[in-house]
Amino acid sequence: MIEEESIETLKNRLDIVDVVGSYIELKKSGAGFKANCPFHGENTPSFNVSPSKQIYKCFGCGVGGDAIKFVMEYEKLNYPEAIEKLASQYSIHLKYSEKKEDLYDKEKKIVENLNLFYRKNLDLKQSAKEYLLQRGVYESSIEKFEIGYAPQSIHTLDYLRKNSVNYGDAKDLGLVAVGDNDKPYARFSQRITFAIFSPTGKIVGFGGRTITDHPAKYINSPQSKIFDKSKLLYGYHKAKTSILQKGEVIVTEGYLDVIMLHQVGFTNAVASLGTALTEYHVPLLARGNPKVILAYDGDKPGLEAAFKAASLLSSKGINGGVVIFGGGLDPADMVKNNQIEKLNKLFRDKKPLIEYALEHILSKFNIKDPIQKEEALKQATSYLQTLSPILQDEYKGYLGAILGINEKFVRVQKKHPLISDEVQNRQREDISELSMIKSFISKPHLIDMVMDTVGEDIFITHQAEFRLLLQNKLDEPTIIGINIRDDLMELNEKELKNQIRVFLIKHNKNSLLKIRQNRNISFEKKSFYLRKIKENLQKLDRGDLVIYEDFERCP
Repeated sequence: MIEEESIETLKNRLDIVDVVGSYIELKKSGAGFKANCPFHGENTPSFNVSPSKQIYKCFGCGVGGDAIKFVMEYEKLNYPEAIEKLASQYSIHLKYSEKKEDLYDKEKKIVENLNLFYRKNLDLKQSAKEYLLQRGVYESSIEKFEIGYAPQSIHTLDYLRKNSVNYGDAKDLGLVAVGDNDKPYARFSQRITFAIFSPTGKIVGFGGRTITDHPAKYINSPQSKIFDKSKLLYGYHKAKTSILQKGEVIVTEGYLDVIMLHQVGFTNAVASLGTALTEYHVPLLARGNPKVILAYDGDKPGLEAAFKAASLLSSKGINGGVVIFGGGLDPADMVKNNQIEKLNKLFRDKKPLIEYALEHILSKFNIKDPIQKEEALKQATSYLQTLSPILQDEYKGYLGAILGINEKFVRVQKKHPLISDEVQNRQREDISELSMIKSFISKPHLIDMVMDTVGEDIFITHQAEFRLLLQNKLDEPTIIGINIRDDLMELNEKELKNQIRVFLIKHNKNSLLKIRQNRNISFEKKSFYLRKIKENLQKLDRGDLVIYEDFERCP
């Protein structure tokens, strides 16, 4: 475990602008910085960074926190991993508690050592090595991507036993499974292995390609405590620098596509792990705001996968295009055949994501048939409505032209394109209430003044936020968001007292009118309440505070 003292030392060295700015482009805005949020698609910047408070907050999707939280969210790391990454970047020496074994380090060593075992075995298995060389894979690429070979299960189990690896630990890490006979077996047997890494370069699992005509040509590590294929991209740890430099990322369907593309300079290539792109891949692909090029096979599964990916990415505001490989070839084949210039042209002439998605939808219909044309319009319009209002409006004409209809028949969502989610949310705010809450964050002793007089009833619109503050939940995104806003004024004690006084004057005046009009209480009670309220108003006029009373609920 990392000692708390080390964590505090790191926190004191971190600068939120420096950390966040190393991942996304920040622009100065008043006393802070703004950017398009890296965690959700948007066209109007709602992501704020406050140097004075050392926190960030997105008013579009609600995320917020400090520098460590940002790295956790952006890199998809747990807390210790984020601490270690930042400590490495800032040259901070971390101290670990000796009371507990570092589980993370133990898991890392098990998988890393097994990977070394596989890599050594590749040189011993001539047929596996020849397969790679015949596919055009260079020796340098075998080293770069740490390609290996998993021997028969019994040999892997023997290796684990000799190295004192508990089968239970190996099972938890997805390296070993238990058969129907209750005996363990290695998940990867007689397969070329492709080491799979997290975005930060931590090995988390393997992919395996059979060389024995096994019906499952490719397999991946199973879902485990360290491996989730829906959140990983093969080769990303090698490609991320190039992606930022080129402003583009090429997403392919296979390990060999990535390896071969890297060999000839397309070092921004990655691959999904035998699964379609998911919502979880989007934050990873969106880092640095690159264009995403989908490079998929031209068979039916490839076309459908390209459509789903194009729909997903465009709905998240990500720009890019689609390249479909026909004739039974894939990027790896084209590299082997030395068709590098043709590859360059294909990537340059990519079909834009939205156009591809619309054309794919319409390709399923005979648009010469009026009934089918109408159904095509419905499905295409349904897709358009997942896009931003501006893009919806832009592509109405495009869809109408393909269908041969007037664009007025393309009915998209009626949203005001100039009003962002942040603005719409703020239209429902009470600035005076939020200013009080912001004041309480930095001056918690002022809360007593409110609780001793009016309590939480003073908050009509933002009572939930005030309750979070009373519970000391300062790390809640809502509270962080209030704290970071420069448009909210921090009140001093005099200003807060005056604001409470104004609230009480308004409340007592309203109560005076309601009591006078109330015919359901006796004359004696009405006289008592009216006299009490008038006394309150006299005190408030003198500048004093009074206790809040709900006269309508009085017996």
